[in-house]
Amino acid sequence: MPAYITLQETGELKRRGEQLWQMMASCRLCPRQCGTNRLDGKRGFCGANSQLEISAYHPHFGEERPLVGQGGSGTIFLTHCNLRCVFCCNWEISQGGMGKACSIDDMAHMMINLQRQGCVNINLVTPTHYSPHIVLAVDKAAQMGLRLPLVYNTCGWERLEILKILDGIVDIYLPDMKYAEGEMAARFSAGARSYPEDTQKAVLEMHRQVGVAKVQPDGLIYRGLMIRHLVMPNNVSGSIKVLDWIATHLPLDTYVNIMSQYMPLHRAREFPEIARRITKEEYMTVVNHAKKLRLANLDIQGWRW
Repeated sequence: MPAYITLQETGELKRRGEQLWQMMASCRLCPRQCGTNRLDGKRGFCGANSQLEISAYHPHFGEERPLVGQGGSGTIFLTHCNLRCVFCCNWEISQGGMGKACSIDDMAHMMINLQRQGCVNINLVTPTHYSPHIVLAVDKAAQMGLRLPLVYNTCGWERLEILKILDGIVDIYLPDMKYAEGEMAARFSAGARSYPEDTQKAVLEMHRQVGVAKVQPDGLIYRGLMIRHLVMPNNVSGSIKVLDWIATHLPLDTYVNIMSQYMPLHRAREFPEIARRITKEEYMTVVNHAKKLRLANLDIQGWRW
């Protein structure tokens, strides 16, 4: 049974949603803390105001296998993003604003519809700037019978204050760990120099809340931390340092997806360091280092080779 059920029954889920909602009056939901009054209709750095916008929702079969099962991951793609990476593969949604206005009731009904279609979880993609809407929608959906685990599918750049409010609501944290160096984060993600330090703190808090993600006998994961790391050309992402940090600060059976699918999309070709795909040698260097560190729960791709 998802943890949020108890919070909904006591009224705590709605209270936390309303608490997050008030933070949009001078928005501090993400580490940028831009201070925009989103409740007044103004758009923050991320591009969002208080109006929920969603680009799509459907069963998704392209996620990690333990999140997909037979029925797919019930994915809700939220419009806008606080990180604004120059190489974003979904830039039309995250930066172009592709999506339509939806109510919190609409989102709750989407969750119920995905459950009825046989999805094995509710997967919230780029949720950071819409955390108030998500919590309030889960409160409504739980009243209508939602019983699926929640996946918080994030770029990893989160505030501890917000994550602590989400404690007991999120079942599966799915953060990126994109960069080891602030200089790279600043260059390729709109000045997000604090990304490495903030993300490390966030991942530790996520682990404290949900622990290690363990595949159950049915092949699914229902709770835990699942880290994604995208290998980039010319070591822009600092993969070796990222893995060293994981092996030092988290259990060695932490789920780590070493991703090979980087492509120079959106504005990436404007930057010579990232204007190409990665090579087999670049990817296997990272994989071999992870094995050397004895990280024991690796999702290794490399299917292109």
